Amino acid sequence: MLTFEFRPLRLILAGLSVACCAAIACPAAAFDIQSGVSKESGPFDLFKFGFKAYKNGQKEEAVEAYKYAAEKGHTGSRWALANMYADGDGVAQNDFEAFKIYSEIAQQGVEPGSEDTGFFVNALLALASYYKNGIAGTPVKADLSQARQLYFQVASTFGVPEAQFQLAQMMLAGEGGRASNQQAKKWLNQARKAGHPGAMSVFGNILFQEGQTANGLALMTAALDRCKPKDCGWMESLQEQAFSVANESDRRSAVALSQKISVSGAD
Repeated sequence: MLTFEFRPLRLILAGLSVACCAAIACPAAAFDIQSGVSKESGPFDLFKFGFKAYKNGQKEEAVEAYKYAAEKGHTGSRWALANMYADGDGVAQNDFEAFKIYSEIAQQGVEPGSEDTGFFVNALLALASYYKNGIAGTPVKADLSQARQLYFQVASTFGVPEAQFQLAQMMLAGEGGRASNQQAKKWLNQARKAGHPGAMSVFGNILFQEGQTANGLALMTAALDRCKPKDCGWMESLQEQAFSVANESDRRSAVALSQKISVSGAD
């Protein structure tokens, strides 16, 4: 399964839902001749049918429609299908199949300003996660250098906070290339300004270790208000460790600063 903290693949889902709902007025129908949609239909009609079927819980019909649309080159259908395989949603969970589809999207590329940009970017993020961890029992082995390159591409070209955070983590650990605290701090700082809780926590810890005790502790504390349940544990541990060794004056200053950050934002 994909395990990275933030899945921007879902970011465009809301907009996608609005567009599809506006285009579809009738209730979902089975994927048959009565629906007016068949495998010979155009890719966007198939995609609309697949999206409608998925929203109505008819996931087998959604998969069938997405597959036909994907075969006709519809990027959104490829993305939706890859998600379903990655999550085991309506089909047997199959990371290798998801990997292959994400790879097709990435290899296809995207023109500047294209409506497919979101699909392309998120395919790169998914591939980076797969390359970072590998897929057991398949030809996809961990390739930290490739993962780092993909995160760098998304972080630098598209400014995605999750990619910036993951890239910084790899730079701190020296994974897939040389370690660089200075470069890692640059990417963490950009991501935390965008409100990425993990970046806020790690960047705050670095500041704390460098002697900016109150500022660092404040960021780690503010990050706890934004963390997702699965990430709160390690972030709490980081904050509590720093809090335990800070003096009372720095603790008070950090609490006050963290409240300001929570109200005004990470910047």
